[in-house]
Amino acid sequence: MADLTSPHGLAQRMAELARASAAPRSVEEVLSDVTATARELMPGADTAGVLLVGRGGKFESLAATSELPHQLDELQMTFDEGPCVQAALDDVIVRTEDFRAEERWPKYAPACVELGVLSGLSVKLYTADRTAGALNLFSFRPHAFDARDETVATILAAHAAAAILASRHGEQLVSALSTRDRIGQAKGIIMERYGVDDVRAFEMLRQISQDGNIRLAEVAQRVIDTRNS
Repeated sequence: MADLTSPHGLAQRMAELARASAAPRSVEEVLSDVTATARELMPGADTAGVLLVGRGGKFESLAATSELPHQLDELQMTFDEGPCVQAALDDVIVRTEDFRAEERWPKYAPACVELGVLSGLSVKLYTADRTAGALNLFSFRPHAFDARDETVATILAAHAAAAILASRHGEQLVSALSTRDRIGQAKGIIMERYGVDDVRAFEMLRQISQDGNIRLAEVAQRVIDTRNS
């Protein structure tokens, strides 16, 4: 096993995680690897999780190593304050030395203490037009995280962000291919039904889309539905 206290050992473990993340796996699996590795590499981290925040306050609490991060995420979204939300939406790194003396989040901090959580580290991992996120680490001891932990967490957050970006890209690709397939089917139906060529069939679809202010993919689906009805 690599010596995780040495730069070489740490780099070796990060390389292993990168290779695992490159394999065909779900986002949840990759994020679970990230949070498990965070606990492995940071002795002060008693639990870890990922929070994704969307527009309108919609959020997902993912890949937690225990039930506690889910509880803490719920509290932050209820109170609309806390380090995970702050890291996801604003700051890049938010470190809390001792929640008993924390004044930034007057509702959230006492709730953490009640749950036995005394310190934390949150690192931004992903931002987009509709989604923000953070990798979150918590400890039952005060002053559990240092500058080295911030560096490790930042690298791990990059792995998590890459997994999410790859997932979004994959979803967009599948959606684009599905749309192209539907438009192709619709063109074929119009060509057969009206005796027109490929270009004219597409122009007919586009005209209906513009006149009705309807997405082209939806127009294509309606044409397909008329054949199947």
